[in-house]
Amino acid sequence: MHAAPGPRPEAQRQRAAHALLAARERTQALTGCVDEHELTAQHSPLMSPLVWDLAHIGNQEEQWLLRTVGGRDALRPEIDSVYDAFAHPRADRPALPLLSPQEAHGYVAEVRGRVLDVLEHAPVDGADPLLAGGFAFGMIAQHEQQHDETMLITHQLRQGPAALTAPEPPRAEPDAALLPPEVLVEGGPFTMGTSTEPWALDNERPAHPRLVPSFFIDTVPVSNGAYLQFIEDGGYDEPRWWHPEGWEQVRRHELAAPLFWRREGGSWIRRRFGTVEPVPPEEPVLHVSWYEAAAYAAWAGRRLPTEAEWEKAARHDPRTDRSRRYPWGDEDPSPDVANLGQRHLRPAPVGAYPGGASPLGVRQLIGDVWEWTASDFLPYPGFRAFPYREYSEVFFGDAHKVLRGGSFAVDPVACRGTFRNWDLPVRRQIFSGFRTARDAEPV
Repeated sequence: MHAAPGPRPEAQRQRAAHALLAARERTQALTGCVDEHELTAQHSPLMSPLVWDLAHIGNQEEQWLLRTVGGRDALRPEIDSVYDAFAHPRADRPALPLLSPQEAHGYVAEVRGRVLDVLEHAPVDGADPLLAGGFAFGMIAQHEQQHDETMLITHQLRQGPAALTAPEPPRAEPDAALLPPEVLVEGGPFTMGTSTEPWALDNERPAHPRLVPSFFIDTVPVSNGAYLQFIEDGGYDEPRWWHPEGWEQVRRHELAAPLFWRREGGSWIRRRFGTVEPVPPEEPVLHVSWYEAAAYAAWAGRRLPTEAEWEKAARHDPRTDRSRRYPWGDEDPSPDVANLGQRHLRPAPVGAYPGGASPLGVRQLIGDVWEWTASDFLPYPGFRAFPYREYSEVFFGDAHKVLRGGSFAVDPVACRGTFRNWDLPVRRQIFSGFRTARDAEPV
């Protein structure tokens, strides 16, 4: 499954080591900037205490890389059930016998030291799909980065002064105001998913042909300024724009704006990582649910793109009729093409990163904000769960909606043109935004 030819073993080991070390550096930054009380507190019933995420990262690494790959004896088998994400809802985790912050830091450090020794001798060029291309190490690096994003969400939910800092993202390019509002994507087949990306996860596989009719898609994500027009036009008071379950959420929770927004006098302000600031109209809208995104799209006379439409807009090159790894090409992300990796603590203004545009000129498809799509989270034709059902298979169905593209909080190792995220349509604490689409008129 993962045995496609690739770099030499030493290069594969170096890539894996770099990914693991980069993830750990970020984990330490997210857990080292607050005191022990903040680490053990539950800042929202939607999230785990930060110290649970920290030890869970180490436990997953121990189970997969020390025990399964390395064949080593278990270090802390008695904590496996405590850090089983499926055994305990997030709201219940503070009551578990968690490792203390000091114990958790020591545990993850001990695991990592032994894992790097395993990596030195692992047969990453063999036929074993768990090891080929360093897959297991890449899987664990992605897992840690995904929990780092989760911990960043917890930082956004916590009260109190700011604990994190980062430079501002680049401004929009001067041509941003001149961009067309939408781009036509011509109908026809394209290759969706991947069978060659060595660290792609099971739900991204296999590559398969997908026929997509012609459609128009927004050139940039929907901005705060555009979303404010929906609010000011009474969007949260008009049930005809809303999915019935979304309208029920609006009424039950008295929703009137994205999460963390509030009106103060005649202006809107928001809370962002411990600071309060005016809502910047030029940024992509953030912290909206699928229901809010779909309601805005209906109000605008449009719709959310399907997952296949999003991926075709992001990957298909009509000049070569091939699917790229990323909108800009096959090269790994760099700071001049996408806002990724917590380099900044906010999205860049719409119209930024012209170097990251797709062949058709669609911008900011990777990074800045996760983008809700219209699609349910379903397996691709020929899907095989690997290496465990609980990563993807147990979530398939109509309960979860697909998000694409990553956000400023996503590390490049866990973000590709094929990468699929999913969540419940009510979720607002995640770094989610959207762009809209519409059918192309038949000729």
